[in-house]
Amino acid sequence: MQKRSIIPIVYILFLMLPIYWLVAMSFKTTNEILSGFSLFPQTFTWENYTTIFTDPTWYWGYINSILYVSINTVISVTVALPAAYAFSRYRFLGDKHLFFWLLTNRMAPAAVFALPFFQLYSAVGLFDTHLAVALAHCLFNIPLAVWILEGFMSGVPKELDETAFVDGYSFPRFFTTIFIPSIKAGVGVAAFFCFMFSWVELLLAKTLTAVEAKPIAAVMTRTASSAGYELGLLAAAGTLTIIPGAIVIYFVRNYIAKGFAMGRV
Repeated sequence: MQKRSIIPIVYILFLMLPIYWLVAMSFKTTNEILSGFSLFPQTFTWENYTTIFTDPTWYWGYINSILYVSINTVISVTVALPAAYAFSRYRFLGDKHLFFWLLTNRMAPAAVFALPFFQLYSAVGLFDTHLAVALAHCLFNIPLAVWILEGFMSGVPKELDETAFVDGYSFPRFFTTIFIPSIKAGVGVAAFFCFMFSWVELLLAKTLTAVEAKPIAAVMTRTASSAGYELGLLAAAGTLTIIPGAIVIYFVRNYIAKGFAMGRV
């Protein structure tokens, strides 16, 4: 083994160590976790996962999270596509200022908008719904998606648009059948980041839900009791939260690489 390959291997092992530790803890009982240090479970148990998959409060937490994250991803990418096209193809008064203003929404802390969203959604009857969380996350994800997609669209020659219009394509037909397929890598990257940012966001998701749409991150606080935390159950829940993100990364891994190559991610 060459010396230059040792450093990346050590680095990858270092990054994977917390994940391994989390998975190992998920197969332990809380008593074993607190009793001392061990690399492997001394008493292997599926009890933690059984609790999650048999208790409706637990598995509905995952379903709720996946639902509002999926809704947000679809809305964010759908809205961002025409907006990014406008920024990449047209010049209008205040376009650069508007583009910068969109990005400033991503810079603001979620806590700033928690109370306004709570009062607004309570007034219109959207509180404790998947749509409420999905729309709240659009405040951050749409600007991000516009920024990513604009970079990909600017890399497509404008002659493609002109040629399609000369050939008799209407704009909707051109946009959906020619233009979007040509930037499918950008769509994949934008969808990935929208999914991940919405999946890991907790403050708004917890503030805007109570029972019906409660996300898994909020459900995980149930592991606290007078006797302490149920660490094994908490580790199992944490392990399962990694899986959706890992699946999304697997399907868009090539698109993410192209995004980095274009300097927009």
